[in-house]
Amino acid sequence: MATVFDVSAYILEKQGAITAMKLQKLVYYAQAWSLVWDEVPLFNEKIEAWINGPVVRELFEAHQGQFKVSRDSFVHANPNALTSSERETVDSVLQHYGEKSSQYLSDLTHMEEPWRNARKGMPDDERGNREITHEAMFNYYSSLPPEAEIRL
Repeated sequence: MATVFDVSAYILEKQGAITAMKLQKLVYYAQAWSLVWDEVPLFNEKIEAWINGPVVRELFEAHQGQFKVSRDSFVHANPNALTSSERETVDSVLQHYGEKSSQYLSDLTHMEEPWRNARKGMPDDERGNREITHEAMFNYYSSLPPEAEIRL
């Protein structure tokens, strides 16, 4: 199975350098849609509901302090670890979300149930590390109406 770093390297090869926040959100959506379309996780690292949206802590620790990240930020990651089906999933996510700004993606996650439910009862400005579970992502994204489906 690919790691979050392998997925990140694949995204960065496709997108070029992007903000760290945007990378976190693209990784989140790739995981969510993999759970719906492929019915398996794309990577094993957990996703946490932070103030600015979903974050994979291990990924954050690797790019901490960098505003923009590039493929060079993850030299030991292997984008070829993704199967053709996984690449297809990530490609569809990038086609739909890839041109959106990091702030747009952060705002979008704030409107969606997985992040909101994980942070339920917490003040907006409180740091947190509650997990956004695979079940929560699958249940929410698989329940969206067909017109909301992003796969082409």
